[in-house]
Amino acid sequence: MSDYKHGEMSTTEQEKTYAGFIKGTIWLSGICIGILVFMAIFTS
Repeated sequence: MSDYKHGEMSTTEQEKTYAGFIKGTIWLSGICIGILVFMAIFTS
C-alpha cells in the first residue's frame, strides 16, 4: 500500500465528470421546462 500525500492526486477526470453532470442537469432541466410550457399552452 502506498503512502498518501495530500494534494498530489490528479483530479482532471473528476472535474470532467462533474462538468458533464452539470451540463446534463442543465439540459434535462431545460427539456422539462419546455415540456411543461408546451403542456400549459396546448392542453386544456
